Amino acid sequence: MDTAPKDRLRAVDLAATVGISVQQVRNYVEVGVLPPVRRTPSGYRIFTTEHARALTVARRLAEGHGWSRTREIMAAVHRGDLPAALAALDGGHAELDRERAEIRRVLGAFETVLASPAATRPAPRRGARIGEVAALVGVRTSQLRLWEQRGLLRPGRTPGTKYRVYDEAELRAAQVVALLRRGAYPFDIITAVLAELRTTGSAQRVRAELGRREQELYARSLRRLRGSAALHDYLSDRGATTWSAGQPVPTGDLVG
Repeated sequence: MDTAPKDRLRAVDLAATVGISVQQVRNYVEVGVLPPVRRTPSGYRIFTTEHARALTVARRLAEGHGWSRTREIMAAVHRGDLPAALAALDGGHAELDRERAEIRRVLGAFETVLASPAATRPAPRRGARIGEVAALVGVRTSQLRLWEQRGLLRPGRTPGTKYRVYDEAELRAAQVVALLRRGAYPFDIITAVLAELRTTGSAQRVRAELGRREQELYARSLRRLRGSAALHDYLSDRGATTWSAGQPVPTGDLVG
C-alpha cells in the first residue's frame, strides 16, 4: 500500500520551482538546507511541499545573507539546533552593522580631508625630499618613515643614491595621513581613505562613491530583513517560536 504523502513532489518539479537542477536539490538535502527525505521502497526520494517551502525560504535567506550563511542557518534548523541557527543569523546582521559603522567613519575622515586646506605649495618638479615633506606636513622625518613602513606612503627613489622622493600625489598623501592622525583616526581608517583616494583620485568622488556604497548597504539590510522574516515564518510553522522565558530552548522537535 502506498503511504507516500499526498503532497508528494518529484525532484524535477521541486527544482523547477526555483530554477535549479535536480542535482542541486539533492545537494541541499545532503548539507541540510532541506529537511531529511523519506524514500520509497525502491529507493526514490520523496519530496513534499515542506521541502518546497524550505527551498523558498533558503533562497530568500540567500538573497540577503549569502549561501554560506544560509547553509549554516538552515542546516542548524533542520538538525534541531535553534540556538546555532539564530547565532548565525545574528552574526549576519552584526556584520552589516560593523560595515555601516566603518563607512561612516571613513566618510567622517573624508569630510575632515575635504575641509582641510590644500598643500601650501606643490612638490618641486624634481620631487620633494623627505626633509621638505616633513617641514610641509609638520612631522618628523622618522614619522614619515614609519608611515611608509605601514604602507601608507609610497615615495619613489632617486637612481644611485636611493633618496626618497615624493611627487605631488605622495605629498598630498602625507598631508592626509598627518591630518587624520591629528584627528585620532586609527591606521585602518587612514589606509582605507588613502586606498580610495589613490583609486578615485578625488576626495569629492570618493565621498560620492562611499555614499553610493552606503545606499547599497541599506538595500542589503532590507534583503536580510526579508530573509529573516521568511525564516521566522518558517520557524513559526514548525513550532519553534512559541517558547517563553524560563522554558528549555526547543531543539530536536524542530527536525522535519
